[in-house]
Amino acid sequence: MNTVDILIEALPYIRKFHTKNIMIKYGGHAMIDDDAMSSTVEDTILLKYVGMQPIIVHGGGLEITRSMRKLGKKPEFIQGLRITDEETMEIIKMVLVGKINTDLVSKIGLHGGKGIGFSGKDANLITAKKKAPQKIKNNETGEEIIIDLGLVGEIESINPEIIELLTKNHYIPVISPIGTNSNGYTLNLNADTVAGELASEIKAEKLIILTDVPGVLEDPKNPETLIKKIKLDEIDELIATGVISGGMIPKIETAANAIRKGVKSAHIIDGRIKHSLLLEIFTKKGIGTMISK
Repeated sequence: MNTVDILIEALPYIRKFHTKNIMIKYGGHAMIDDDAMSSTVEDTILLKYVGMQPIIVHGGGLEITRSMRKLGKKPEFIQGLRITDEETMEIIKMVLVGKINTDLVSKIGLHGGKGIGFSGKDANLITAKKKAPQKIKNNETGEEIIIDLGLVGEIESINPEIIELLTKNHYIPVISPIGTNSNGYTLNLNADTVAGELASEIKAEKLIILTDVPGVLEDPKNPETLIKKIKLDEIDELIATGVISGGMIPKIETAANAIRKGVKSAHIIDGRIKHSLLLEIFTKKGIGTMISK
């Protein structure tokens, strides 16, 4: 009966989200731990088989950094953004498109799904422009200096035709976060931003961001202080008071921007927890933080 109760609890959510696009950003532990990745892939395939349309955008920062060091190149970051010269861009393409993307597609096939891997360069999915040089403060002198991030991009436009074609034909799209500019040059893009912008463009019901934390915590040291629900008009105050801080700020801003553009809700969940996607989507309590209007 416990199993039956679980299925009955899931039924209204299956009915509500049937045929809806669900944008999932794979990141953190779910990208580097084989068991966590398999669990997340199984969840994604189950979503597909109960009638939803999952779309995956994946990151790969840790793997890129590891590969750079193996090849004798020192990673450099400014305000969380990777400085990307041409050599680094080649490594990024090799890791994101050549390794992580194909690994995810293979796992989807292994667990009975049909995945198709590609990047923002394919079918003109993402057109981008080079990110403007960033002003930062020199920690020693306090003076502002200007840093060119290199081949780091900002999204200009999205053509979702390829995503619509694949989901319509029962495939799970798996997307690497790189794009091209008007001259055909490859640009490195932030995976959270790509997931948020794509979610808006395809009118996704949900944007789900997998992280290595339970969600937004009132006390970062106490998982019991998880904030289950946040409304858009509460975000500024939570940032001002320091409840939302550090690396959580861009994730929350990505979620908020997606909701303003039509996504119904965004969820920040802990990808380290087995079957975290199912627990968030199909249970009343959920396991992470949900952002909505």
